[in-house]
Amino acid sequence: MDHEVFHVHDPRTLKAVAHPLRVRLLGELRTTGPATATELAGRLGESSGSTSYHLRQLARYGFVEQDPGRRDRRERRWRAIHRFTSWSDVEMAATAEGREAAAFLRRRQLEKLTADVENFERERDLWSEAWVEAAGMSDLVVRLSPATVASLYERVSAMLLEAGERDRDDPDARLVAVLLAAHPRRDPVAGHA
Repeated sequence: MDHEVFHVHDPRTLKAVAHPLRVRLLGELRTTGPATATELAGRLGESSGSTSYHLRQLARYGFVEQDPGRRDRRERRWRAIHRFTSWSDVEMAATAEGREAAAFLRRRQLEKLTADVENFERERDLWSEAWVEAAGMSDLVVRLSPATVASLYERVSAMLLEAGERDRDDPDARLVAVLLAAHPRRDPVAGHA
């Protein structure tokens, strides 16, 4: 992929990806690599006409492109241009369109987390003891500033990318969904939000 992160500043661009099928198509291309509209349709249980249309929309807004490494000239393979999509919630909150798109994408992240946890629990007996022990979630509540939270996102993301590179060829490595979330809580002791 040409770039690591696509920083979206235009609410219309974020809205373009904030569509149930488009976000799944983009996720599939980012996870499994280049594919044709027909291949993606089969994987996602959609029609190839629908996947083709939505891939063109994603291309129009800069999320995907035709893969220059296609196997033959007649084949139209698509690839994700970036590994991640990023946006400023403050910037997106300036318009109803931006607020709606950002909220959709946050809900989508939660849906994916829930599905990943439920799938793992359903298939727990199929995983090795090492994976059963390693998988899971944790919650820790600490007093942090917004600047520290932002720094933690950057540091943890960098650590995850570094670990992914290190484990790329490890036969025990699997795709692992890591969701980092930080939300302030009202602090009744300090008397402020």
